[in-house]
Formats: sequence, structure tokens, C-alpha cells
Amino acid sequence: MEELKRYLDYLRIGRNLSPATLLAYERDLRDFLTFTLEQLDLLGKSQSLSAVDKYLVREYLAFLTREGCARSTLARRLASIRGFSRFLFREGLVKEDFAISIKTPKQKKAIPEVMSMEEIACYLQGNMPGKSESLQGRNRTMFELLYATGIRVAELVGLNVQDIDARNQYIRVMGKGRKERIVPVGEYALDSLNTYLGRYRLELLGGKQENALFLNARGHRLTSRGVQYVLDECSRHLQIHKNISPHVFRHTFATHLLDNGADLRSIQELLGHSSLSTTQVYTKVTMGHLKSVYNKAHPRA
Repeated sequence: MEELKRYLDYLRIGRNLSPATLLAYERDLRDFLTFTLEQLDLLGKSQSLSAVDKYLVREYLAFLTREGCARSTLARRLASIRGFSRFLFREGLVKEDFAISIKTPKQKKAIPEVMSMEEIACYLQGNMPGKSESLQGRNRTMFELLYATGIRVAELVGLNVQDIDARNQYIRVMGKGRKERIVPVGEYALDSLNTYLGRYRLELLGGKQENALFLNARGHRLTSRGVQYVLDECSRHLQIHKNISPHVFRHTFATHLLDNGADLRSIQELLGHSSLSTTQVYTKVTMGHLKSVYNKAHPRA
């Protein structure tokens, strides 16, 4: 559909969205359009976007609900549809913004999974699995950097060697929406990085030309899926009986900062959140811990 192609071009060029985000938008909107055009055909109406209205949008959300989709999925799909509808109306491709009056389903904000200091120490100090010493060194450095900075896995695998400023103790990260930010790095992670760059990365590189900081066994850029695979293998080896993803390192980074007195605004900047409300979810983790301590320790709790 030409209108969808124009919108995706706008998101790619005008909004500078990443390929992964564009793919998510395209997937959501193609599903919506397939449903909508089928419904219009059943109703005997013109199969064009000018025939789409708010009632069809509500029908689509009701269909997703019957299919068992989570509220978070409904909210994401609706956000995609809203953006598309707004673009169509602004460009004069439809007569009305058909999604403007649809309310977002209320969501429960889940409390993030967080590791304890003992659990995080297993990944940073424990016996690391890996087919070679260079892969073991790479894995430990990845985990050190994830915990030291709280960066997203996409940001981790997107790092190049030139993004590391060891002298000034920071890394340059390209975040969501291609927004660049500077993130400080602690001494432990820097020591691990220096060892990795000076020895293990060179061994993995094997004489190839590659800018990526973290490499796979063939000397190419490690992918997000590759990081998750490595983490799953390490979790089994270390006998960590939790569903640990790279994002859990991010949650742990933020929660441990908050527990030790960091203010929310600073954590927001470090995480690259555009809204403080996104960062505030970590206060629930801290309050949950405080309540647990209170219930165990207070004689009249």
C-alpha cells in the first residue's frame, strides 16, 4: 500500500527511527490494514483508507483482545495506528484522523526483575563459560559494561571501538530515536574493557577489519540475539534460576543506584529515558524491598 510506504519513509527519514523500530511499526500496521480491509470488504464498502473510521479501530482492538493479546500489545498497536492516522490526516490522504478519539487501554506497570548483589557478582566474578579464553573475556566485559552503564542491548551491540573514551571514563551511546548520549563508566568495567581491547578482541578479530566493539567467534559484530544466547548459557552454567535478559542488567543498574541514594533525574539521564515517569517504575522495586525489610524486622509489622 502506497500510503504505508510513504509513512514508513517519513519515519525513516523524518524521524530517523532505527530499522528494528521501523520493522515493528510496519508489522503492526500491516496487521491492522489486513484486518481493516477485510472488514470493509465484508461490509461492502470501498477498500480504501478513506473508509476507515474509529469504529473499525475499536473493532480491531476488540479482535486483538479476543485473540488473547496483552494490554501492552494493544497499547503498542494503538500507538502505531495513531501515528499512521495522524500522518494520513496531516498529508490530506484521509478526511479525518480516525484514531484520535480512541483511548489507550490501562496497563498494569509491572515491577521489573532485578538481581541481587550476590547474583550480579556471579556474572562479574564467577567462572565464565566459553569455548575459548577470548570468548570468556568478552562475555565478562559485556556483563561488566551492562551493569556499569545500564545501556540497552541494542546500544551495547551498536558500540564501536571509537565510542570508548577510557581516558575520560565514558562511552558514547546511540540510543532510541538515534539520540546520542554520554554515559560514565566505572573503573571495574574500564579495567575489563582495557584487557578485552588489548588482548581478547584482537584474538577474536583474527586480522579482520571491524569497527564493532563486541565480536562473535568469527570476528564480526555480535548481535542482540547473540548476547541473549551467551547470557542464557552463562545463566545455566552459573545456576542462576531466573529469567535473566540483558534488560535485567539495566533494571538492576537503575535499582541499585536508587537504593544507594541517586536521584531519579540523574538515573533518567543515564538511562536515556525521555520521560521521568518511565524511570519512576524503579521506585516500586525499592519500596517493595523496604516493605519486605520492614515486615521481617518490625515487631508489630
